Amino acid sequence: MYLLFEEAGKFQAGRILSEADASTQVELESGKRVKVKKANALLSFDKPAPAALLESARAIAPQIELDLAWEFAPEGEFGFAEFARDYFSADADIAHQVAALLRLHEAPHYFRRAGKGRFKKAPEDALKQALAAIEKKQQIQQQIDAWAQQLAQGSTPEPIERQLYKILFKPDKNAPEYKAVVEAARSTQLAPLALLQQAGAIRSPYEFHWQRFLFDQFPKGYAFGEVQTPAPTADLPLAQVQAFSIDDSHTTEIDDALSVQGLGSDEITIGIHIAAPGLAIRPGDALDQLARARLSTVYMPGAKLTMLPDALVQTYTLDAGRPNPALSLYVTYSAADLTPLRHETRIERVNTTHNLRHDKIDHIVTPEWLQGAETQAQEQAAADVPPELAALRPQLAFLYRLAQTLKQRREEIRGKPENFSRPDYTFRLLEQAGDIPTGEETVQITTRRRGAPLDLIVAEAMIVANSHWGGWLAEFGVPAIYRSQYSLAPGIKVRMGTKPLPHAGMGVPCYAWSTSPLRRYVDLLNQWQIIAAVQNGQTAALAAPFKPKDAELFSIISAFEATYTAYNRYQGDMERYWTLKYLEQNAITELDATLIKDAQSGEAPLVRADTLPLVLRVLGAQDLARGARVRVRLGDVDLLALDIAGTVIARLDSATQDASASEDDEDATLSESLTIAVDLTPEDDSATATPTA
Repeated sequence: MYLLFEEAGKFQAGRILSEADASTQVELESGKRVKVKKANALLSFDKPAPAALLESARAIAPQIELDLAWEFAPEGEFGFAEFARDYFSADADIAHQVAALLRLHEAPHYFRRAGKGRFKKAPEDALKQALAAIEKKQQIQQQIDAWAQQLAQGSTPEPIERQLYKILFKPDKNAPEYKAVVEAARSTQLAPLALLQQAGAIRSPYEFHWQRFLFDQFPKGYAFGEVQTPAPTADLPLAQVQAFSIDDSHTTEIDDALSVQGLGSDEITIGIHIAAPGLAIRPGDALDQLARARLSTVYMPGAKLTMLPDALVQTYTLDAGRPNPALSLYVTYSAADLTPLRHETRIERVNTTHNLRHDKIDHIVTPEWLQGAETQAQEQAAADVPPELAALRPQLAFLYRLAQTLKQRREEIRGKPENFSRPDYTFRLLEQAGDIPTGEETVQITTRRRGAPLDLIVAEAMIVANSHWGGWLAEFGVPAIYRSQYSLAPGIKVRMGTKPLPHAGMGVPCYAWSTSPLRRYVDLLNQWQIIAAVQNGQTAALAAPFKPKDAELFSIISAFEATYTAYNRYQGDMERYWTLKYLEQNAITELDATLIKDAQSGEAPLVRADTLPLVLRVLGAQDLARGARVRVRLGDVDLLALDIAGTVIARLDSATQDASASEDDEDATLSESLTIAVDLTPEDDSATATPTA
């Protein structure tokens, strides 16, 4: 005798070995013996053999038309054998009975389980809904198949193109667009990025990086809507100074300017004047919401997305030729030894007389020119400079001497000198037509010596303001957002918080970003706090927009750090893009480089190009010491992955720097690999889609 039974939703049959009150011992065709509970036993029979019976039943089952079966099935419960006799004939054999069981079981939308081997037909409304859902699913699958075929043939369906970045980085894995990409990638054996690039969905590597960034950071677009720009207040006192700013030619958000008074006397006062949008923007208003949504200006070669609307920037930037609202810090120094004697903060209007552009005058304003010992060539170059620069020479000379002294004092606290061993690189895109590059422009990469006089003047002045205002707010008990670093030991990073802790990297007792309120939200927030301190003195803690232990400060810090990191990463990615583009455009196949990181965890060593802002992995440097200079042959450029590798072909000299020579080499990293969320693992339709970045 044989037994048909159900086990874990599947029907099996085997030879009966023995029977007990609650179970039956059955031997399957495979030889495996199983204990079957009486509740799971469905049918006993003596022929045919189990395998033949199931094979025959599976062949008969599709003959049962479900619509007809549902129409004529009893209204109440019924068993599968009873159903088989009604559907086929009164003497339906066992194969037809098992066929009926299989067919009823596989059609739950038509017939619902009502017990062991028993069923009941589904209500008409439920059946119609189920059939409609099945029809819809079939149509969706047909659409998926059609889209997948289009992709495989090299074209991109419009719905997939529209959702491209969602599919790649934050997909709904149950969406048909996603499934079509997965299916096409599987059938073509191509990686998703390669497939989509081949199909034209990714029109260019630059467009891909740009659109991915917008998808991540500006999903609703980056244009500002209509917003009212408050006019500057006219009742602020006018400062009796003539200020000048120092920026590059592309800077429109001129946040800071400087002035010098008292040259030739025993006490000399410098003014550090910061643009004051905090007088126009108030916490919680429409402009604040715009600024807080962006948190910083985004920079990239050839373009930028400002934190604030252009109309407001143009109203409050420190443009020359007009008095501008400013938050000013006046520091009076002893002319003899440059000891700070007094500090005073004012809210006022400041007349900016000159907007100096260091990229146009760096070659003039050298240490020798400032000290009156310029060469004949520098004198000739100086003859081409407008007279106002020559008039500013005494002020610039004093500011440079002061900056050198301030830097030296910070370095004594810091414990070691700051490193300016590598240049800064400037990217310029030629023939750029629009506000956003296309990625095909000709790129020029030039260098600027770090620590040049004008850079040092501005940097030291901003450190004075940020450290003084941070400490001043702390004296009043007014909270602010600070940057701190308790040690210069490797791996100790700069942190942001609300406590005025020391900044070891700067060599100052505390440091609060306050000098770029047009470009960074933290600076704008701190400016509100400083304005409250100026206006209210000892009661500033009560009047400041943000109170001590305000939970909103921590929320802002968290959002700012995440956003600022993302913006900086994108800027780094785009600089790497244009560096790789520069290699292509200039047919550079070899370059000199310095080993900056040994092979670790199976990864190839890192080298830094000597004359370009490029870090890459190389083969053939495993036995070289950090600091060794090498000649590298470059591999193929991959602008989509922002990747290039190289091979060491020559050793140029011995190691020229030790492990401490360049502390920022410790953090040298490549652009992160793209984390594509498309995978080829089938997803359960019932699963909840979880975005993955």
